Amino acid sequence: MFERPAGGERAVVVQIDLGQGELDDRLEELKLLTSSAGATVEATVSGRRAKPDPALFAGSGKVEEIAETLRAHGADLVIFDHALSPGQQRNLEKSLQCRVIDRTALILDIFALRAKSHEGKLQVELAQLNHLSTRLVRGWTHLERQKGGIGLRGPGEKQLETDRRLLGERVRQLKSRLAKLEKQRHTRRRARDRRDAFSVSLVGYTNAGKSTLFNALTKAGTYAADQLFATLDTTTRRMFAGATNIVLSDTVGFIRDLPHALVAAFHATLEETSQADLLLHVVDASGKDRESQIDAVNTVLNEIGAANVPRIEVWNKIDLTHAEAAIARGDCGRVDRVFLSARTGDGLSLLRTVLGDAAGSGKVFSGVPDSEQRCIEPLLSGSVVIPCDK
Repeated sequence: MFERPAGGERAVVVQIDLGQGELDDRLEELKLLTSSAGATVEATVSGRRAKPDPALFAGSGKVEEIAETLRAHGADLVIFDHALSPGQQRNLEKSLQCRVIDRTALILDIFALRAKSHEGKLQVELAQLNHLSTRLVRGWTHLERQKGGIGLRGPGEKQLETDRRLLGERVRQLKSRLAKLEKQRHTRRRARDRRDAFSVSLVGYTNAGKSTLFNALTKAGTYAADQLFATLDTTTRRMFAGATNIVLSDTVGFIRDLPHALVAAFHATLEETSQADLLLHVVDASGKDRESQIDAVNTVLNEIGAANVPRIEVWNKIDLTHAEAAIARGDCGRVDRVFLSARTGDGLSLLRTVLGDAAGSGKVFSGVPDSEQRCIEPLLSGSVVIPCDK
């Protein structure tokens, strides 16, 4: 007899190679997402297809393999590293006789666990309902039956129609409440603008160390942990770089294939990013797939209208790469990257200097005089930072 682990359900994760690349990194990320949701990964099933099967996504043979793996490990949940259609999900659950969720539902579940503020909970619920609404169309046969029986005879409305109507009413209520909160956010932003505060937002891939950096710069003491989506609610604090007043915001982390329902629901929160004067794009310098993570973040920034906001990459966790704290500059001395460790504090003074100069001049330049500027080329793969005269 299998015992349920203290962490939650036993899961079998499924990854099908459809030619998307970066399979190892994606699989490791799926396992981290599963652990963050409170489940234990018991086994992995992988395969390759030219295109998804219309009915079962993975094909009948692969589904039989998944069923055997479920029985062998006593698992009670299957998680696909893909977006499943309502029909595919329903057919898989019928064939496997257990719950099946896709990557979108998994991320939504983690957001539901992490949301703490009133606004965050409303945003997550809206995203969940938008996702669920697609599952109500021919979702389950019992929802198609007419209400009947003593005390259940209604005006002739099907259960499916009732559920869809109630869901629509709840969605309208949530959108109305979020609209009010968005107005309040605009009011606070206008107040900051009148005080001429320089607005900086931390963005980046989930678990890149944004909250740790935020705490190091502001002493805010917000929650930071080595887990995916530790931060959902935007936190704003005032900080000083020299004599300059800066408003720094810590925002939700991004991830590849971020569900569009989440982007839409978190529009008001993410708008704080698109309205910032400067973005600090925090990158995990120790990550093997950091380049693809950077691309994923840039994709989301384009979606939320923040593509043209000035940004500086902050390569965090250099203590894990044995690299040195440094500033890398591009054309005309413009700062492109700052290398630091938020955990140890190494390089924080360089970032403060960069922020002070950016806020004071409206331009993103280093604080080193032009006559003394040096080009610093970081070679993180070799754990070396080489200075060279410009």
